[in-house]
Amino acid sequence: MSWAEQTIHFIDFEGSTVSGILEWGVVTMRGAAILETATGLCRPTGRVREEDVAVHGIAAESVADRAPFEDEFDRFVALRRSGPLAAHFAQAENTLIKSVWAYPPTCPDWVRPEREAHEWGPWVDTGRLYPQLYPQLVSAKLADVVAVAGLQERLDDAAKQHCPAARCHYHAALYDALAGALLLARLAEDPGMAAESLTWLLQMSTRDPDKRAALTQDDLF
Repeated sequence: MSWAEQTIHFIDFEGSTVSGILEWGVVTMRGAAILETATGLCRPTGRVREEDVAVHGIAAESVADRAPFEDEFDRFVALRRSGPLAAHFAQAENTLIKSVWAYPPTCPDWVRPEREAHEWGPWVDTGRLYPQLYPQLVSAKLADVVAVAGLQERLDDAAKQHCPAARCHYHAALYDALAGALLLARLAEDPGMAAESLTWLLQMSTRDPDKRAALTQDDLF
């Protein structure tokens, strides 16, 4: 199976390890097609810093009556079990989800189907993929890569369809998840890249040689 035939869940979180996750967004995709989206706001578990509000626009009082992110456990375990998770610079999302649940229950090992895994990763990471596939990129920031890829208009059209009206901008969880998903979709629209395996996609999602080797040996990260 090529990676473009596999369901992948593109995720973005807004928040920090101080405040907890304040907003989540998920885009479920296969190849270049968006199959489903979901998003939600969450009650903080710690202090929401003013400098963070200036970035994501979520004040503590605006989400004080929301359920905490930990209530979404079943949702995110179901996502992990049905396909690999993806993010743009996935270390941030991995750190945040592990700050709530260190490990998921037993999940499929998407590289070796005969095995099981107990990690949220390995992640598909467009923040690592694009600089390696297109080394001429000056910046790997999400908005910059979207602009260079000529996807901004496509992103704004998708946001109008899927995002809450007040959250159609960068540093809103579903908007950023859509941006990353469209970057992945652009790769799926290239016949040569779309024919590659999921193992290739995951290996290209890290520059760490040890992590790359682990994807074809005994340990995942």
